[in-house]
Amino acid sequence: MDKIKKERLSGVDWGAPLPLLPLRDMVIFPGTVAPLFVGRPKSIEALDHAFESGRIIMLATQKNAKVDEPKADGIYEVGCVTEILQVLRLPDGTVKALVEGIDRARIKEYIGGPKFFSVIVERIETKKKINASTTALLRAAQSLFERYVKLNPVISKDVARGLSGIDHADSFADAAASHLISDTTKKQEILGTVNIKIRLELLISKLQEEIDILAIENRVRGRVKKQMEKSQRDYYLTEQMKAIQKELGRSEGDKTEFEELREKIDASGMPGDIHKKAVKELGRLEQMPPMSAEGTVIRNYLDWLLDVPWKKRTRDKLDIKQALKILNEDHYGLDEVKERILEYLSVLKLVNKMKGPILCFCGPPGVGKTSLGKSIARAMSRKFSRFSLGGMRDEAEIRGHRRTYIGALPGRIIQAMKKAGTKNPVIMLDEIDKLSSDYRGDPSAALLEALDPEQNTAFNDHYLEVDYDLSEVMFITTANMLHTIPRPLQDRMEIITISGYNDSEKEQIAKRFLAPKQIKGHGLEQKSVSFTSDAIVRIIRSYTREAGVRNLEREIARICRKVARKIAEKEEGKGKAKRSLRPKTVINEKALEQYLGEIKFRDELKEEKSGAGVATGLAWTEVGGVILKVETIILSGKTKFILTGKLGDVMKESAQAALSYIRSRARDFGLARDFHNKIDIHVHIPEGATPKDGPSAGIALAASIVSALLGIAVRHDLAMTGEITLRGNILTVGGLKEKLLAAQRAGIKTVIIPKENKRDLKEVSENIKKDLEIIALEHMDEALKLALVKTPFKKVKSKSGSKRSRPQESRMSALN
Repeated sequence: MDKIKKERLSGVDWGAPLPLLPLRDMVIFPGTVAPLFVGRPKSIEALDHAFESGRIIMLATQKNAKVDEPKADGIYEVGCVTEILQVLRLPDGTVKALVEGIDRARIKEYIGGPKFFSVIVERIETKKKINASTTALLRAAQSLFERYVKLNPVISKDVARGLSGIDHADSFADAAASHLISDTTKKQEILGTVNIKIRLELLISKLQEEIDILAIENRVRGRVKKQMEKSQRDYYLTEQMKAIQKELGRSEGDKTEFEELREKIDASGMPGDIHKKAVKELGRLEQMPPMSAEGTVIRNYLDWLLDVPWKKRTRDKLDIKQALKILNEDHYGLDEVKERILEYLSVLKLVNKMKGPILCFCGPPGVGKTSLGKSIARAMSRKFSRFSLGGMRDEAEIRGHRRTYIGALPGRIIQAMKKAGTKNPVIMLDEIDKLSSDYRGDPSAALLEALDPEQNTAFNDHYLEVDYDLSEVMFITTANMLHTIPRPLQDRMEIITISGYNDSEKEQIAKRFLAPKQIKGHGLEQKSVSFTSDAIVRIIRSYTREAGVRNLEREIARICRKVARKIAEKEEGKGKAKRSLRPKTVINEKALEQYLGEIKFRDELKEEKSGAGVATGLAWTEVGGVILKVETIILSGKTKFILTGKLGDVMKESAQAALSYIRSRARDFGLARDFHNKIDIHVHIPEGATPKDGPSAGIALAASIVSALLGIAVRHDLAMTGEITLRGNILTVGGLKEKLLAAQRAGIKTVIIPKENKRDLKEVSENIKKDLEIIALEHMDEALKLALVKTPFKKVKSKSGSKRSRPQESRMSALN
């Protein structure tokens, strides 16, 4: 190599002018062969002149490639003296030349000419001394160049093999630099560097820079390639799916199941965290095989999340007058409940948003608690949903089951929300007093959260596993009794007591609602069947015994069936007669026995005459009020106190308290202090098969015992109710309305009640109060003076010194 280079150098006349060919965007290095495409006229003239006069030419790169006729200051000072190996003229007028670099040279002087530049140059000699550091730099440069070649697909492997055989640092640096994909400035910098060590360091720097750039390019190219492959794969699969759907008869516009689910999730209005969870579950579903069991579980879960209302609401009808009209259309009476609903609507009208109330309707069966919930929903224009809690004993029925169980479902509350389809329905929880509990949990404890307005904004169902807002729901619960409902649950509800209907209320309900409903339901016309008031009252008193109106409706339905049968039998064989020609059937009191048979119940009437030892008490039952006849007889014996009539513990204790009161007042009654030692007292309350309990018969028991002991009759037209204490005080009782109704029905004229119950009289209808003389007392002494036909207390000495008579002495002498 060096020998060839020396021969070529010997052929160069370094002192003679050499033609100059300015190069654009390329740098020629010593020892490299490169093609040139020459198109400028001056450059072609310089090339031709050099080829004809020895084939030696000076090649130098111009600083600005866009300049067609560069000046001396527009050309780099260092260039390469080259030998022209071949010249080829092309058809378009350009010339292709093949040149080989001989050695570096510096332009010393420009010689202007008419056709091209000529220059005087001097050779730039490099130091040939090689040391260890130069060798190390050479090896590093060779290693980097090999990496560069591997990364750069433009450079052929033949070039790499050719350069690997060069062991001269100067030659390798020039050869490697000529193959660098870099800009002209960097190449010119390497060409102009004479010191071989510095040149190798510069080359290593440029190679490392190019390697980094190529690595980045390759990564980008690889990423783009993968994306292209994925896009092509997706396109291919999409086309296959279209072809399959076309074979199945589906149109191209049909959305996939996952797309539809995603759209439903976005449109559902879920809160942000719940929406994120739904999207995550959908992503899991997409990754699962269609027939996997877990996929079915996730799909059911997403269906429930989407079916539960998140933002849909019904607009409340806030017309107070219209709401009252609807409530009156559906139910007669129940003023307290209606007033509470109208209050809620009024507040809602003023504040626009309010937490839903938690109401509990407590009352006997058949008074319209469940139907009242439907009427409330209709009055407010809300959706209505109902489910029964009777017999429920599994806590999961309220909160739902975990998704891990096969066939798991949300709790009944979430199911009711799905059924309603809105966020603000009226949900009725029927028979809340009949909840049970066992090893599976206590449903009443699970209801504590749902029925608490402060907590139900984030009700957590075990199946959904997300917080659900129940604060806009109006919960209504129903119960027949309160003592079976846990106290914490009672505390969360606003309890509204619905007492039984009296006879006049039942009569109005039958006329307005029950009779028209049953007449229509049995295919009859209102004009063809009518019930008289006397007949309805007779049905109420003699064929039903209840606080509500269910049995009353059944008896009316029974009459309508018999009327319908008669009409059907008459029209049989004659063709269907016109409805207008059917004879009118009037159901009066006399016809009831024909339709309903013998009467089922006889009213407990007052005693025909007053008698000793017989007092009339009043009691409350689940079907309404009744009168109790308390009978007492005095027998010879040894201090026995006998109580019969299937009495409960509380009533037995009340009788004991009454006897203790009488013994403590024995002197006032004219009795010996030990009057009870030689007698037995037997107290009996008839209808012995019927259980009886409660303290409200206390004063009736005391009156009956005093009457039997003294032989003074109790007024037969007077009834009494009240709890008695050992000191004779009369304490308040419950169920006053029903008790007074029973007294009215039995023909009682006067009723004694506790003084504390006087405030309850405002709930009693006027038609009851006008038939009864109601006297409120606070002590038993007053009650005895009023109940017995004459005072039971002995006369005291007057100031004049006269003594009172003791009319009871003759009777008590026998007892003593």
